[in-house]
Amino acid sequence: MRIPCFAGPILGLGLALALSSVAADEIAIVPNPASIERQEGPPFAFRTSAVVVAAPGDRDAQSAALMLGAMIERQHGIKTVVQKNIPQPHAIMLSRANPALPSEGYRIEVKPEKVTIFASGPAGFFYGSVTLVQMIDKRTIPAVTIDDAPRFRWRGLMLDSARHYQSPAFVKKLIDAMAMNKLNVLHWHLTDDQAWRLEIKKYPKLTSVGAWRVPAGQAPRKDIDPKTGKPRLYGGFYTQAQVREIVAYAAQRAITIVPEIEMPGHATAAIAAYPWLSAIADPPRAVPADWGIYPHAYNLDDKTFRFLEDVLDEVFALFPSPYIHVGGDEVEKSQWKASAAGQARMKAMGTEDPEKLQAYFTERIAKYVASKKRRLVGWDEVLEPGLPKHAVVMSWRGIDGALKAAAQGHDTILAAHPTLYFDSRTSGRPDEPPGRGTVISMKDVYAFEPMPEKLSPLERRHVLGLQGQVWTEHVRTEERVAHMTFPRSAAVAELGWSNPGRRQWRDFLRRVSAQFPRYEAMGFPVADSGFAARATVVPAEAGSQSVELANGFNYGEIRYTLDGSEPTAKSPRYEIPVKVAPGVVLRATTFDGERRISNPRTLATDPAHATRRASQQLKLCSEHIALSLEDDAPLNGPRAAFLVDIQNPCWIYEGADLANVKGITASVGQVPFNYQIGELVKQIHFPKPATPEGELEVRLGCDGDVIARLPLAPAASHMGVTTLPTASIAPRTGRVNLCMRFSQPALEPFWVLDTIELAR
Repeated sequence: MRIPCFAGPILGLGLALALSSVAADEIAIVPNPASIERQEGPPFAFRTSAVVVAAPGDRDAQSAALMLGAMIERQHGIKTVVQKNIPQPHAIMLSRANPALPSEGYRIEVKPEKVTIFASGPAGFFYGSVTLVQMIDKRTIPAVTIDDAPRFRWRGLMLDSARHYQSPAFVKKLIDAMAMNKLNVLHWHLTDDQAWRLEIKKYPKLTSVGAWRVPAGQAPRKDIDPKTGKPRLYGGFYTQAQVREIVAYAAQRAITIVPEIEMPGHATAAIAAYPWLSAIADPPRAVPADWGIYPHAYNLDDKTFRFLEDVLDEVFALFPSPYIHVGGDEVEKSQWKASAAGQARMKAMGTEDPEKLQAYFTERIAKYVASKKRRLVGWDEVLEPGLPKHAVVMSWRGIDGALKAAAQGHDTILAAHPTLYFDSRTSGRPDEPPGRGTVISMKDVYAFEPMPEKLSPLERRHVLGLQGQVWTEHVRTEERVAHMTFPRSAAVAELGWSNPGRRQWRDFLRRVSAQFPRYEAMGFPVADSGFAARATVVPAEAGSQSVELANGFNYGEIRYTLDGSEPTAKSPRYEIPVKVAPGVVLRATTFDGERRISNPRTLATDPAHATRRASQQLKLCSEHIALSLEDDAPLNGPRAAFLVDIQNPCWIYEGADLANVKGITASVGQVPFNYQIGELVKQIHFPKPATPEGELEVRLGCDGDVIARLPLAPAASHMGVTTLPTASIAPRTGRVNLCMRFSQPALEPFWVLDTIELAR
């Protein structure tokens, strides 16, 4: 049976559930609808074309009909005819719901002779269309009735375009991927220390100066622009015309774009453009390329507030969103405390605490935002006495900010680190792109509950929803943004849309993997890391290798070949370890029935593979600031990535079998140390080097004897990865933990380990 599903605490939507096992086997919808009821009879089958009909005069339905027709053609190759006239047989109808449904809710009725999408507004029609497109299989739609509406009103994704610029075309692709999973807020991080990306006509230097920088590292410094004779600048910005186009594109897909103009901290790019915005007399005159927390903040003069109000006025004109994000995180107060304006303001406030100055700043900006009929959103640092009740708190430092905000009567959004930070690696695989060293898998995201248990029923009304964050300090390319974002954002979509009782991990894997062809059709290269095969190679008898295959989610069937060809659904299925001769090319792909759910992986079976470890396969001695860093060279083409704790660069090869090992080989790289980590940099220490350039030391345990030193001289003048000459070691037996760290004379160059190999 179908259970009615509209009444509940957050949005007036209590989403009950009913799903027959037959429908579950056939339908793969993300996020999972509130109610699916299987109907008797055959499916709806498309004829030569799909006919989509919207009622005359209903602009919402007509607009959605055009979008639905385009999606059917693009994703299923079915020619579609959209009509604006009276209903006709064997068509898809878009009709006003009576009685009215929630604004984002919809009802779908699929019968053999027609399909009807009922909704009360544009979002409901669009979401009903998205669901219907996901149900199409081989030109048919199963006979079902679906009633659906979301649990939360804010189902968001944050894109950091300040650290690395993404093209307008890519932003639109991202919007398409979001819309497919009913995410409805794109929080667009447009300004930070490293760039200002939004054209502001009254202050043109914000983009002519603030949108460009020289990246850190030897290679960018040596990349001389012949027009200027200086290192080539890197960056870009969005014109106001481009922004209007993107905002309209998102609105057609039921997505609101919430811009973030970071203040009062993370302001170095703006200060480089207009130095009078600074609280110090000699501010930076160029946009910096370090990551971390800079001390620079906007000063507290009235002229600066007028500047910010001017900027916000242009932002208001571009973004119709009721919400405007102003950042507010990680604000250093030292420059305020030392400035005349800061001292005068503290005296007027009757305080000697510079921390109170941020509350003054936020309250003043919040009043201006409210005067323009908008609501201020800020990271949880803005939650101080005096914050207006209409301001929204985005809780990033875990869930504590959300608990405090709701208790004080503020609306709040869960954006909790680390689980919802998508610059973290999706897996520990060596082929993962760079990012934070922490691994946050899709399963970790799916296990997150966005409604904190500690909240009272009244406080729960203040939880607007949740949001995934795609910070891009270490996510340089658009392809990597896509990889980091999806399918983890599909898990966020389900957390925000579906009631907890509708969520089941194994079923989600079935449904989300069915979305992969749709992402691929969009040209959106998502991560298959959890489904992709990985190999464990161990020596076997007579010099052969035994290869064990598995994947991170333990889902699907792994198919493999041994002749270098691409596996198909008919290739041998992995069941027990495969014995292969050294050097055989083994390729493996994961399937769900006939459907491929991972890209093929070529897995090394050479003897050295058994003892070679990439940095991502080693254990870090500590994880103070663990990062997967990209090399700065070459400028074009693939670059190596290195897993390292930048505060303690030290790696452990656990359980290394030294039997018959005659030497140790390593490959190393050097990266710029471009991190603003304050006093922590003084805690980084290295063993004293024996040679001018230093060495890689290999010890028996981190406090044990040195068994090998590999001089760094061969790599000193090489910007890329260098394989060092093999260092011989004395014969040993048994398994030990090897500890690798660099002895070097200074912090720069910052040496990193790429691979370590035991040579027999």
